[in-house]
Amino acid sequence: MPKPYPTEFRDDVVRVARNREPGVTIEQIAKDFGVHPMTMQKWLQRAAVDEGAKPGQTRTEAAELREARKRIRLLEQENEVLRRAAAYLSQANLPGKGSTRS
Repeated sequence: MPKPYPTEFRDDVVRVARNREPGVTIEQIAKDFGVHPMTMQKWLQRAAVDEGAKPGQTRTEAAELREARKRIRLLEQENEVLRRAAAYLSQANLPGKGSTRS
């Protein structure tokens, strides 16, 4: 997978595309910056969502959701370890079966 473009670069390209002169196409700007036109379209759509002009999940919300999911996975793993430890310890405290002591 290709290395992602830096956020500053993407923001600059979007700004230039939005402030372009009449008659200048997105394809021309994409070519000037060495970006595929479809990539540029996606950046423009993402910027519109981030600014609230279009509905959708912003970059900030997506990052928060990724972090929350990572934390949930970690907590689930910790919970499983604690559950197994509790089960083991409860078995260790039981008196032995068939004890012949009187």
